[in-house]
Amino acid sequence: MANVIGVTALNRYVKTLLDCDPVLTDVALRGEISNFTKHYKTGHFYFSLKDEQCAVKAVMFRREAQQLGFLPQNGMRVIVRCRISLFERDGTFQVYAEDLFPDGIGAMQLAFEQLKEKLEREGLFAEEHKKPLPAMPHCIGLVTSKTGAALQDILNVTRRRDPMARFLLAPVTVQGSEAASEIADAITRLDASGRVDVIIVARGGGSREDLWVFNSETVARAAFACKTPVVSAIGHEIDFSILDFVADLRAPTPSAAAELATPDLAGYMRRNGEICAAIRAKMQNRLQLCRCRIETYRASRQLSFVHALPQKRQEELWARQDALCRQMQKKLRDARQRIGHAAALCGSLNPYGVLARGYSVVQKEGRVLKNSADAQIGDRVEIRLFAGRLGCTVESVENEENG
Repeated sequence: MANVIGVTALNRYVKTLLDCDPVLTDVALRGEISNFTKHYKTGHFYFSLKDEQCAVKAVMFRREAQQLGFLPQNGMRVIVRCRISLFERDGTFQVYAEDLFPDGIGAMQLAFEQLKEKLEREGLFAEEHKKPLPAMPHCIGLVTSKTGAALQDILNVTRRRDPMARFLLAPVTVQGSEAASEIADAITRLDASGRVDVIIVARGGGSREDLWVFNSETVARAAFACKTPVVSAIGHEIDFSILDFVADLRAPTPSAAAELATPDLAGYMRRNGEICAAIRAKMQNRLQLCRCRIETYRASRQLSFVHALPQKRQEELWARQDALCRQMQKKLRDARQRIGHAAALCGSLNPYGVLARGYSVVQKEGRVLKNSADAQIGDRVEIRLFAGRLGCTVESVENEENG
């Protein structure tokens, strides 16, 4: 005869079987929401998931429900990350949802519009919260995949525009269930470090599903709370995400983000040279005009009456004329000196001028080395010369103190 057990023992046994099954601890379940209810006291979501033939009860507790970027609705098709277990008290087999993702363009668009409207009402998109980008950033924070094309695009463009630019990479996954929390955490860490002047959040092109993580409310709130200016560079020009609206600046592509965040040093030097040349030409023209006026004054027939003046008045007039000439000469010398100082300043600001004099810049993993203690024997370093780069291996390290 079979053993006699109680209902509690039965439910507990079945629950243990379900909880111990590794297949049922992390399931991606697709279905349509029905009988959706949000409990007004607890904040828990109760609903059913159904397909063409069957249905199963589901619950999402308040902690997970608060992380959703949209409000589920009846008829919405979703994919649910969940575990399967038994509600022991009632003996009810049910799904315990940990995350929800819209399944299909219509559901995704609805979720996008719901979150966009919610954050806009809270003021996260308001222009008065937008921070300006620094004109000359010393260090750029990057939140992107360390193996993606977006990172290489940003590095290539930035090194062309500003060879001395430094980067601080916070590598993240840019799609998948854990990506949103990784991206939000990376933004927060870079901001708290105080080492970066601007943060670029980037990802290359992809499908709407691939880019969906950047519509996360978690990522949006992390970007809004960031005190460092944030540039959003997600997908291609036609792609828009919630992060684009929250960020201080939206770039259509990762390459465009690098253009917007870094100065064009070569262009600056060229414009400085043009300005100096224009100032020099203008000063020469003014000096030549003054010379012409003096010569005209000297040769003027109107001075013929001076010979009729008493000798004393004539000497006084010539003395004033000489004083005027000396003043003009002094102005000429001062102008030339100012031009020389301006030209010297322009030359001192040119980083390539330092390299042209035989100096070089040593970098390790993209960071400029200033002290021999920052390198070890066997390290790979890159030496930037005036023309070209050298890849080298450190064979010896000697520490010396500058006097």
